[in-house]
Amino acid sequence: MPSKAGRRGASLGRLLRRRGTLLSLTALLSLAALGEAGARTVRIVQAQTLELRRLDDQEIVIISGGEGGPVELRVDDDVVRAGRVEYNRTRRTLTLLGAATYHTARDNQDLRGENLVVDLAGEQLTGEDVLISDGDIEIRGQEVERIPGQLRATGGYFTPCAKCGRTPNDYAFRAERLIVYPGDRLVAYRAQLLLADYPVLYLPVVVLPLNDAERQPRLAVGRGSPDGLTVEADLPFSIGTGTLGTTLIRYYENRTPSIGLGVALRSYMPLPFVDRVNLYTLANPKPFAADGSRQVGYDVDLDFSARGRIPLTLAVRDLDYSLNVLRRDIGRTATDPDRGVTAVNFTANVEYPSFAAQFNYVDRYGPEATTALTTPLKQPEVIVDPKPYTAGNFSADFRFSAGRYTGQVNPLSRRAAEEADGKPNITTTRLEEQHNLSYSVQPWRDADLSLKNVFVGRYYGNGARTVQLDAGAQLTQRFNVTNTVTARYNYIRIEGTSPFAFDALTGRRLSAPLSVDLYTVPVPDTTFRVSYTRDLFLPWNQQPATTFGVTVNRAPVNLTYDLAYNFATKELESTSFNVTLGGSSFYRQPTPVKPGEPVPFRAVWPAPNLTLTASGSYTRTGGYQPFTVRATVTGDNRANSFSAFVTHDIKTPFLSAVGAEFSGVTRTDTVVNPVSFSGRETLNLPTPLGGGSFTRTRLSGSYSLTWRGAYTLATTHDLTLDQDPSAKESGTVNYSVGTVSGRATNWQLAYGGPYDLRRGGFTRPAVTGSLNATRPGQRLGLSAVVNTPGLDQPRTELTRADVSADWQFGTRVALAGRAVYTRTRSGTYPDDVPTDTLIFDPLQVGIAIGNGPKPGAYLTGSLRQTFTWKDGERVNALPLAPVIGLTIDRCCWALQAEIDLSLRRYRLGISLPGSAGYPLFEYGTGGLNVPLLPGVLNPGTR
Repeated sequence: MPSKAGRRGASLGRLLRRRGTLLSLTALLSLAALGEAGARTVRIVQAQTLELRRLDDQEIVIISGGEGGPVELRVDDDVVRAGRVEYNRTRRTLTLLGAATYHTARDNQDLRGENLVVDLAGEQLTGEDVLISDGDIEIRGQEVERIPGQLRATGGYFTPCAKCGRTPNDYAFRAERLIVYPGDRLVAYRAQLLLADYPVLYLPVVVLPLNDAERQPRLAVGRGSPDGLTVEADLPFSIGTGTLGTTLIRYYENRTPSIGLGVALRSYMPLPFVDRVNLYTLANPKPFAADGSRQVGYDVDLDFSARGRIPLTLAVRDLDYSLNVLRRDIGRTATDPDRGVTAVNFTANVEYPSFAAQFNYVDRYGPEATTALTTPLKQPEVIVDPKPYTAGNFSADFRFSAGRYTGQVNPLSRRAAEEADGKPNITTTRLEEQHNLSYSVQPWRDADLSLKNVFVGRYYGNGARTVQLDAGAQLTQRFNVTNTVTARYNYIRIEGTSPFAFDALTGRRLSAPLSVDLYTVPVPDTTFRVSYTRDLFLPWNQQPATTFGVTVNRAPVNLTYDLAYNFATKELESTSFNVTLGGSSFYRQPTPVKPGEPVPFRAVWPAPNLTLTASGSYTRTGGYQPFTVRATVTGDNRANSFSAFVTHDIKTPFLSAVGAEFSGVTRTDTVVNPVSFSGRETLNLPTPLGGGSFTRTRLSGSYSLTWRGAYTLATTHDLTLDQDPSAKESGTVNYSVGTVSGRATNWQLAYGGPYDLRRGGFTRPAVTGSLNATRPGQRLGLSAVVNTPGLDQPRTELTRADVSADWQFGTRVALAGRAVYTRTRSGTYPDDVPTDTLIFDPLQVGIAIGNGPKPGAYLTGSLRQTFTWKDGERVNALPLAPVIGLTIDRCCWALQAEIDLSLRRYRLGISLPGSAGYPLFEYGTGGLNVPLLPGVLNPGTR
């Protein structure tokens, strides 16, 4: 007779099978234990039936798939798929029956096998005949066990070539035991190397890196003077799943000592309350001194940083902290003041509902500082910042800090200089209190009164103190909304001298400015401003000036005028104005007037399309500034306008410049007659320079005509009209035609250059052309400069040509490169000698070879060379010296060969997954070099 639990499970199973439902976490009939398996969360994404059984005092949940597909579970972020899953609630294990797949989100691995067992409490997985694959490698194991940070297999077979889709694999390994550290490396013990699945070599240990290129093992061997043989080795390692590091080994044959060691690592959450740790340290043998003598001992570099959070009861958020320790000796000379110095910087922050606090410790260890410390040391510093207090319109904000500081001596403090006794820095304690008190109220209608008290007091351990006080009041009275009067008074006091330079106080010691501001709108569209200030502690002749301002914005006038007058000294400090009359923006249609009403005053500008502008200014120290008058006429189309201006230098007094600008478009739409034009011309007249000399008269301008927004005809000039008699050129004149820049295909053709008005022609003209075209997979750039005959240039010749291109022919051939040709001349015409230069920088061609969708080989060629001819004869005639490369890509390995004819060097290397490449040999003018052979076995180091 079945047990009660069995009957219950059977009935539940029949119910679910009958309904054929797909289950999710919300439809587990209150089986909450399935969602809390140890420390991991299990969710059912897809299933057909669910049964609950009790066997031998163990509760087992059986989850089965059906026609809708296999069972799919989510264990945290991992994905489990199997035809049937048994969840043992007592042992907290998942048994995946039949063909199953387990995908790990953290390592991005897929584990496939039969009867996999997942231990949820220990985050382990075991199974037999398991296939493991990720993006780079495939592993098969007779028995597999996965624990956090490791994956172990016995009777294993692994190959990086499984993803290539070829049978048999180019190479693989069979090992008795292997361990995989996800994202770092694979280690196989007692392994056989298989080529096309045939064993060819026995290896006691095989290490295959799986990490990023920056964390690959690195070995560099060299030889030089005075160190002799040098070896640098970087060996990556990992500790668990959160710590990745590299062991640094350095060897210098002639240094004492010869061996240097170090480590570089980063660790994520290595300890409770520690989020991140970074460490770099290297003890390197000291190099030879500048005079060639041997130095004994080590130079040490240390860079350590850590940050984390600590939960605190009642705190608004966790306490966060950061620690940085830095020392840099390598590369520093023996006399460097920062040599042997270790800097420490620690900061901790915490916030409670009523206050925030900060702890800072900034210090240095090592030799005493002999130079001024611009950044003070805090040994330590504590800051307490209570939250602002408010009561109605009153608010108070306080801040306190206390600490022991070391910093640069304030040269204005006699006491600090005596205590420092000639040293650049001083150490003492400091207590600082800051507060900001404010109160605002409306004492009567349309009035606002605000009071403030800002105070900063610092009290030092050597008896010094400094005080900053700013107490003030402001009363604003409004009249008729737009008119205001503001009275403002401040009492500002600075006392004491700080012993430190970093918090020294500057500015006037005592001031009490009393100011009155008036802002009024006497009539519509007009504002008037007055500001008067008097400092009660300044003498009469140092009082600031009173400022006046008027703004009028009533058609047809727009006026801004400012004036600053000092009534105490009876001097005009400054004045400026800008006035505009007219403009179509001011034109308004007359408003109809009802019978019997008075006709309002209206000012009608007689020329709606004419705008007059005038501006000028004066300062007491700089005198009168140039006075400019501008007239602008605007057409019915706002794009059509003509403007003329004249600038008068009042100080000289002469006209300094006159000019005109215009722009326009056709009256019809841009398709029928799409023409636009613009131009400007400026004549800069002679102005005195002093000593009886004057500036030269210059005429500059530009004109352009654009058709359909695509093609432009333009000219520019900049000429000196009264050039020096000894000058051969007056300036430049240029003409150009071409497309508007920014198009995929654009071209430009220009003619011009230096021009001489006295002789009436170009002196050294040139024709310049350029073409740039861009298409998908194609780019072409052409440019050339041709000198044409001129007053000082008798020849027509090509002086520069530049060709650059990127061209892809289908998916197999690509061409790219740049060639530049230049011609220069030395000597005097007609006996001057040309020098021609052709530079390939570089020319590159690539050909992909293979019949499949992915090429199996790549042939590349590159030519970077300079050719020079002098008077038609080749200089330093050298044959073409390209660099030819061949890469055979087999997906999981690549063979690379290179012939560099310029260096007469031949190289051969191989690249494997997870590595940048291994050079097999190199043969050149220095003989044969086999980098993989150590020491005297390598012919290149003999």
